[in-house]
Amino acid sequence: MRSVNRTTDPQGEDTAAEVRVARKEALGVALATSAYGISFGALAVASGFDVWQTCVLSLVMFTGGSQFAFAGVIGAGGLAAAPAAIASALLLGVRNVAYGIRMSPVIGRRALTRAAAAHFTIDESTAVSLAQRSPGARRVGFWITGIGIYVGWNLSTLLGALLGDVLGDPKTYGLDAAAAAAFLALLWPRLRRRQAIAVGIAAAAVATALTPVLIPGLPVLVAALVAIAVGWFDWFAPKGVPAAQEEETR
Repeated sequence: MRSVNRTTDPQGEDTAAEVRVARKEALGVALATSAYGISFGALAVASGFDVWQTCVLSLVMFTGGSQFAFAGVIGAGGLAAAPAAIASALLLGVRNVAYGIRMSPVIGRRALTRAAAAHFTIDESTAVSLAQRSPGARRVGFWITGIGIYVGWNLSTLLGALLGDVLGDPKTYGLDAAAAAAFLALLWPRLRRRQAIAVGIAAAAVATALTPVLIPGLPVLVAALVAIAVGWFDWFAPKGVPAAQEEETR
C-alpha cells in the first residue's frame, strides 16, 4: 500500500516524495555514466581525432555506443573506413528511435519540448524515467538524467581527450583496447539465454573471419546481419519456452 502521507496533486498523482526519489536516482546515474566519457575522449584521440573533433562528437552525436563504434572504426581504417564507421554508429543508434516512441507520452506534445528531448533520449534517461511511478517523477527523472549526463559526458570527454593527447601512444597504456573492453562489459550481463550466447559466438566468428579480408567496420556490419537473421528466424530459442521463463530458470 502507498503511504497516505505523500503529497498528491488534484489528480491523485504522487508529487513530492516520488520526485525526490527520481531526482536522487537521476543524479546518481548521471554521475556514474559521465565518468565513462573519459574513456571515449582518450580512445578518440588515440584513434587520430583532434581534441576539438573529439569534443564535437560528444556534443553532437551524444550516444556512447555509437561514438565508440565510430571512433574505433575510424581509428582502425582511417578516412577510407568512414562509410562503415557511419553505418556502424547508425546501427547502434537505431535503438534511440524506439526510446523516443516510448518516451513520447512522458515528454508531452509541445514541439519545442519534444525537439529538445530528442537529444537527451538515451539508454539511461529512458531507464530512469520509466522506473518511476507518476508522470511528474518520470519527467523529472528523464530531464535530470539526460541533461546531467550530457554536461558530465562532455566535460569528461574533454578531460579524456586532453589526457590522451598528453600520454601519447595509446598502446603503452592499453587504451587501444578500450572500445573492445567497453562493448564486452555491456554485452556480458546479457549473455544469460541460449539464443543470446549463440548470437554472440556466431557474430564473433563471422567478424573474426572477415576482418583480414574486408575494410574496418564492414565485418561488424556483416556480424550484425547474422544477429538479425538469428533473431528473425528465432534460431536456437527453446521450443515452447517463453524467453522470460528461460531466463528465470538460469
